[in-house]
Amino acid sequence: MARIASLETFTDEFVCFVRLTTDDGAVGWGQTSTYHADITARIFHRQVAPWVLGRPVEDPLALVRLVEEREHKFPGSYRCRALAGLDTAIWDLKGRQAGKPVVELLGGRPGPLRAYASSMKRDITPEAEAERLCRLRDEKGFDAFKWRIGAECGHDVDEWPGRTEAIIPTVARALGDGVDKLVDANSGFSPARAIEVGHLLEAEGVGHYEEPCPYWELEQTRAVTEALTIDVTGGEQDWDLATWRRMIGMRAVDVVQPDVMYMGGIARTLLVARMAAEAGLPCTPHSANLSLVTVCTMHLLGAIPNAGKYLELSIEGPDYYPWQQGLFLGDPFAVREGRVQIPQAPGWGVEVNPAWLERADWQRSAVED
Repeated sequence: MARIASLETFTDEFVCFVRLTTDDGAVGWGQTSTYHADITARIFHRQVAPWVLGRPVEDPLALVRLVEEREHKFPGSYRCRALAGLDTAIWDLKGRQAGKPVVELLGGRPGPLRAYASSMKRDITPEAEAERLCRLRDEKGFDAFKWRIGAECGHDVDEWPGRTEAIIPTVARALGDGVDKLVDANSGFSPARAIEVGHLLEAEGVGHYEEPCPYWELEQTRAVTEALTIDVTGGEQDWDLATWRRMIGMRAVDVVQPDVMYMGGIARTLLVARMAAEAGLPCTPHSANLSLVTVCTMHLLGAIPNAGKYLELSIEGPDYYPWQQGLFLGDPFAVREGRVQIPQAPGWGVEVNPAWLERADWQRSAVED
């Protein structure tokens, strides 16, 4: 039975890749959550690696739960962000050993996935946003788009006065019929304001209304959900399973959106997806950048029975996300007719760029250390 011999991190401020090596020489690659990844790497080596080195690698959830119990005094999001590096490296290793993509280990199969083009920008005019989304529709074949309204944690104060009322009809009408339309408010509104904006969304044919109220105020979100006919969605920020049980049990949202990396990896995300499935709710995970989070989400969506209608695929390039450039060899996110392909090679089916690894800060925890 193979055991974990070493855990290495390769990190900069934004991204931390994890290389897991077993005592028989097998290797798997994973990633912690993005942003402040250098801090997460320190947590990984201090509070994750010591508990799992030398242990069997077969059961990701068992190892995740072991760390949770040993580090029960630190139940916060950073612990989960670090755990994601362990979990995703184990799944990659298991796939490579079996000669199968992770999607098959999860009970699905590789194939094309419908993607929605996800804008991250709020400093863009309604006209400019409409122009670039229509261009992507025509060039890449996207038939689903998400754009930003309100201001992040905005307390009902818009990015600039009138932007929300302008951008909703401008973009929705420019995209036209036959296109799924989504918006994200990023905790921007009070319930009253969120419902007011929701009625405008309904009138313009928008079907997905993400995080309308402060995400930690579940009762506020539920009030919006109950007042509108369109799907109210959320959960990207949440990692605590008790919060997820409460959110789903009270029907705070119509669609759940866990983030694989914020959650702590695939094993914990599957727990949320199953909770949602039992409640009859679809799961459309959050995957807002082109790091391993989106690759992992592709595999997840190809396997869970309550997968939502599409994969979130960021459309932002070097001007917005300079740090995500050159992470992988090739382009695992190539879009054809609005679809991306779940990788078919073993494990995650992608290779981290050696040139990126050479520039990264490196640290190793091992059984012999």
